[in-house]
Amino acid sequence: MALVIAGERSGVGKTTVTLTLLASLCRRGNTVQSFKVGPDYIDPMFHAYVTGQPCRNLDPVLTSEVYVQQCFARHCSESEYALVEGVMGLFDGISSFVTGKGQITDFASTAHIARLLDLPVLLVIDCSRLSGSVAAIAHGYCSFDSRIKIAGLILNRVGSDRHLSLLKDSLQPLQLPILGVLRRQDHITIPDRHLGLVPTAELPELKALIDRLADLGDTCFDWQRLLTLLASPTSALPPAPYPPPPTLKIAVARDRAFNFYYQDNLDLLQKLGAELVFWSPLADAGLPEDVAGIYFGGGFPEVFAQQLAANTSTRDAVKTAILAGMPTIAECGGLMYLCEQIIDFAEKSWSMVGVLPTSVAMGGRLTLGYRRAVALRDSLLVPAGTNIYGHEFHRSSLVATPHQPLFETYRYDCEENMGLEGWNMPENIHASYVHLHWGASVEIPQRFIQQCLVFAK
Repeated sequence: MALVIAGERSGVGKTTVTLTLLASLCRRGNTVQSFKVGPDYIDPMFHAYVTGQPCRNLDPVLTSEVYVQQCFARHCSESEYALVEGVMGLFDGISSFVTGKGQITDFASTAHIARLLDLPVLLVIDCSRLSGSVAAIAHGYCSFDSRIKIAGLILNRVGSDRHLSLLKDSLQPLQLPILGVLRRQDHITIPDRHLGLVPTAELPELKALIDRLADLGDTCFDWQRLLTLLASPTSALPPAPYPPPPTLKIAVARDRAFNFYYQDNLDLLQKLGAELVFWSPLADAGLPEDVAGIYFGGGFPEVFAQQLAANTSTRDAVKTAILAGMPTIAECGGLMYLCEQIIDFAEKSWSMVGVLPTSVAMGGRLTLGYRRAVALRDSLLVPAGTNIYGHEFHRSSLVATPHQPLFETYRYDCEENMGLEGWNMPENIHASYVHLHWGASVEIPQRFIQQCLVFAK
């Protein structure tokens, strides 16, 4: 068995509760495999920082229901405990989606994942403005879907002993276990900014914060019950095969500016014979030696635009390699880096690599959501006519539209056209705002590896 941490809505403290559980478990010397529902990159960074091993995303939109089940089973088998952090409120997902098994009205929600994996749910309730009404909330969540088993409650942001007494008295008739109580913690905060939490690499005080969370976790949970729920299920899957010897090197940009990667994508590249060479466009003087491809993930190049602009030797090296034909993937923040300029929130312009004939400007409007993208032409990653599914999350926009767009994009759950997207010029570039998870589409990294091998020869 494992456990899903769900919230009754966004902002109730799921991530804090999850990190508190992970920190306390790991302090005891336990091995823990964590998972995150949805496409998020930043919460998994915090999980990985605490557990020492990659967090895995469970997202049936970006992959498939079967892949979610396989991914969970595969990675649970290597740890003593397993924990899944949910997304938004328990039943918040795609509004209505039809699968081969019928209609699912909460597709890709935390509840959907709990049903797919047959896991109990620990419901986090923000009690800061509640007393007796907490019972109505808990009762509603327990009775809304009989397929969901609520194993217990975490009462978060409890103000005083009197407040806790009122909450317990209200909940008592429900016979629902209270498995944790977290008081208001004004001294425990994780900084955030325009796209969510500040990533782990930018938080020098993070270790002290995690230590405080571990201290809190040692005393605020009912560990006797929780350890049974968190015990990792055994897996019937065969062990993963060893990857083949590397046949080429791929440069993967990873620093404070570029750090949005799905671990499964990196694993697939290695399983297909790539040696991943991590490097920093912020700090390194150029590309790593003898690489046959470049992978730029998303991140926050707008925050570090001045430093990226100042590193002219690396910008020149990247431009030279791409113009020489080196296959290059650039997702979201990577796309921004390949443009001529980034115009930051203060409207200052900073020179970037310049292989895409456009600039990118930061703005207040958030572009957010799943996308169905139809490939308009053969490209580095997909052949023309291919439907792929991805996710957008950014506050920037391109000044000029692409001359040779990669995709015609639509909202995931309907036929609403979201416009042309992505750059395929030069043809060895895949530059797009749409983040892709390759777990259920191994032909995407296979195609990239093949192009890198051709370039290497």
